[in-house]
Order: sequence, then C-alpha cells, then structure tokens
Amino acid sequence: MTCKLAAMLLTSLSLAAGAAGSAATADFAEVPIARHTYDIGVCGEPSVLGFITRRFEYKAANYLHADLSIAEIREMAQNRFEPRDYTHLVEREYCYATAVMTDGVRRPLWYLIERPWGFAGVGRSIEFCIGGLDPWYVYGANCASLR
Repeated sequence: MTCKLAAMLLTSLSLAAGAAGSAATADFAEVPIARHTYDIGVCGEPSVLGFITRRFEYKAANYLHADLSIAEIREMAQNRFEPRDYTHLVEREYCYATAVMTDGVRRPLWYLIERPWGFAGVGRSIEFCIGGLDPWYVYGANCASLR
C-alpha cells in the first residue's frame, strides 16, 4: 500500500510540474528577451564611436589618401579593463568592434579609452586602429598594442 501511495504521489507531482511548466512557458513567451544583457562599459558610448568615425575620416583623407569612411560600428565588446589604483593613475579600457567600411569590407576595430586624461587629469584619450589600415604599423602588427 505504501508503494502504491508513493506512486500516486509521484504521478500527481509530475502532472503538477508539467502543468506549472507549461504555464511558466506560456508566461515566459510573452516577455520580451533582451538579446545582449552584458555591460560593454564605455566601449559602446555614442561619443566614443562618433570620435572614432570622425577621426578615421580625417586620417583616411590626409594620411591614407583614400576615399574611405566607417559606415557602421558593430559588435562592440570590452577586451580588457585596467582599473585606476595607487600604482596606475590612469584607467584603461580596451575594446574591440567590427567596422563596416563604405567599401563594404568588414574590418576589426581595436580601441583604447584612457581616463582621466588631458589637462589636469580631466577628460579622456581615445586611440584606435582598424585592421589592415595601419600601413606604418603605428600600433604594431595587426594593431597589437591596442589589444
């Protein structure tokens, strides 16, 4: 009799769990799900991306002598973060993204945001390198110093 009671109890629990699971699934389907919930820090700030876009346009015209611009910056991510502490007075955030160029080519974009920077430690510095568009290796082979 005890085994029969245990079997009935397990059956009722599994039915209840199945009903609750389907109800939870129905409720879950109505809730919108965010595609990316991670924090990318300042890597995705419009002011940072705008600076990179404008500065590259200037460099392409004056140094590369190319009619090339960044059409879009996608897939921003933080690579590495070096916080400010008593041994490092400047906070560094290393970022990676994909730059879609006006010629349709997708290129890796590596950039570094340092703060505080500038006069009296106010402001920030942004350095960037687009893979394949650094012919003088200012940032090393394949933008190595910004990785």
